[in-house]
Amino acid sequence: RLVDLLLVLFMLTACSNHRNSQEKPNVIFILTDDLGAWACGFNNPDFLTPQIDALAKDGIVFTEYFNTTAICMASRATIMTGMYEYKTGTNFMHGDMDKVLFDKSYPVLLRESGYFTGFVGKFGFLTPPNNADALPKGYNKLPVDRFDWWAGGVGQTSYTTSDNYYLKKYAEMYPHSSAANGAAAVEFIQMAKGTGKPFCLSVSFKSPHLPDTPDPQYDGLFKNRTYALPKNYWRENGTHLPLQAKLGRQFLSPEFYGFYPENFQKRMASYNQLIYGVDVAIGMIRDALKVHGLDKNTILVFTSDNGYFNGNHGLSCKVLPYEEGAHSPLIIVDPRVPDLAGKTNNALCGNIDIAPTILSWAGLESPATMDGKSLVSAIENPGKSFRKSLTLMNVWGPAPVHFMAVVSNDYKYIYWPFAEGMAAAEELYDREKDPLEMFNLVQVGSHQDKLVHYRDSYDHRLRMWGTDQLSENGYKPFITIFDRNEDWQYKKALIPQEFMDAVIPFQSTCQEDPEAFFERFGIRYPDFD
Repeated sequence: RLVDLLLVLFMLTACSNHRNSQEKPNVIFILTDDLGAWACGFNNPDFLTPQIDALAKDGIVFTEYFNTTAICMASRATIMTGMYEYKTGTNFMHGDMDKVLFDKSYPVLLRESGYFTGFVGKFGFLTPPNNADALPKGYNKLPVDRFDWWAGGVGQTSYTTSDNYYLKKYAEMYPHSSAANGAAAVEFIQMAKGTGKPFCLSVSFKSPHLPDTPDPQYDGLFKNRTYALPKNYWRENGTHLPLQAKLGRQFLSPEFYGFYPENFQKRMASYNQLIYGVDVAIGMIRDALKVHGLDKNTILVFTSDNGYFNGNHGLSCKVLPYEEGAHSPLIIVDPRVPDLAGKTNNALCGNIDIAPTILSWAGLESPATMDGKSLVSAIENPGKSFRKSLTLMNVWGPAPVHFMAVVSNDYKYIYWPFAEGMAAAEELYDREKDPLEMFNLVQVGSHQDKLVHYRDSYDHRLRMWGTDQLSENGYKPFITIFDRNEDWQYKKALIPQEFMDAVIPFQSTCQEDPEAFFERFGIRYPDFD
């Protein structure tokens, strides 16, 4: 009888453990590339995004979500780990992520806790797998075997499905990779259900990143759509910006020509069509959840790795700290939370908060290394203060566009240290009264108290950088470079020459000879040949 009693207790415990595992929510994290908060239908009726709009209707929209580094490689590393770039050590011209750091990423921690994990699409940075020899050519620096299921691609990936090794089997039915990503996600959902485990799937789209190659089956939807010019459109609306902000590809690249008035409508229609391909894939994912009876216990998270300039201030691309470049949409649909649908929340949050949030849904504590914090408290208590400020940064590309900034719900302070042939620059914007960032308040007497406050906040955050930064991959010099009180000549000696030379070829929009223009600022003019 003792044996029978022990057997009953064992079965009850096993059933309880199984029930508890099933009660853990599934999570599908959906990431786009180069999607600004302004480019979704629920924010801008010019854009056709019915499925994204449905997410906003069914969930909560965080209106103050920022990418702390607005470039894909660094941002995606931050999303996975919950750490600022200077702690991940991961960005172009810096390096890859150390395996030990990736061991503390949300997919790895979830898998270790019993989740069935998957990845599809653009991974965006490199980190070693456990067994590189077992992987196809080109994948030996991607964490393929750190997931239970993998359909990710190399580098930027390709919009042509058949060019992506792990997506090839979807190519005949879904020749465009956005749709193929959706099809792969549907397959994962069916497979995950069969495991009996809670699951986490990360779906990472290349869209709407250039090149302009949207899925042609939607051409007819966008032939006659028109898009209003941004209110801060064109270069006369960027004359107040410091010269540093105009010495990178955001201002100088031929890519900007896509936003010239004569090309603007065509460029925006293509951009929207790329987004629409993601939108359709989201519909595929949500339909699959309903078919398999998983929609009531699956949380959906939708965001982007950075925003995008579409001619605002005369800029294109991303990277810079202005709203269009750093500000992205964030939508969370949690069917378990009553009365969440259709809500908005202005809690200041960022890509450092994604990993802690996903871990908290799984009942896991965030590692001490993470800089972000779970958004669950902001969801449950939307009126409660969540965070006072965030650090924004860029330490990639041409030295003039390196910056560090502090953003709060009310203000944004930016410091540009580059001072070769110009003065170092500061900017201060009132985000409530001047959402288009047209009026720099640094010299305005009535805002000097605010300027002092945000300088102090900036200095505090730079000290945090000095305490926490990764010793490898070239982040240490920026502790000095971003010091507002340090001499420029001393700073200049710390900047690697590759950053001084990192100027891309362009067709000059200046009123002077391009070579003289660059020489004036101590930057080597590129050889167009």
